Amino acid sequence: MFEIDSSRSLSEEQKRRLRARYGARVTAIAQDSRGQARNRALAIERLRERVETALRPRKRRRPTRATRASKERRLSQKRRRSELKRARRAPRPED
Repeated sequence: MFEIDSSRSLSEEQKRRLRARYGARVTAIAQDSRGQARNRALAIERLRERVETALRPRKRRRPTRATRASKERRLSQKRRRSELKRARRAPRPED
């Protein structure tokens, strides 16, 4: 268990980033091995990895644009659907 607020090695920005991801504390458990020492070492390693990945800045998402072909496909599909529904309607009385 790692108390984020009581850490003196992290900056305020790093603490904020960790709190946003994990809350007030970061925990890691290990019950893989039969020995307590080995499990403790595994838990510490997992805790280190968690903190490291949480502190790594995330890549910004670059918004993508729809291709011209996909826009045309969507609009032609809408036109076809509209025609199908229009064909189902009762004929209008002639004026």
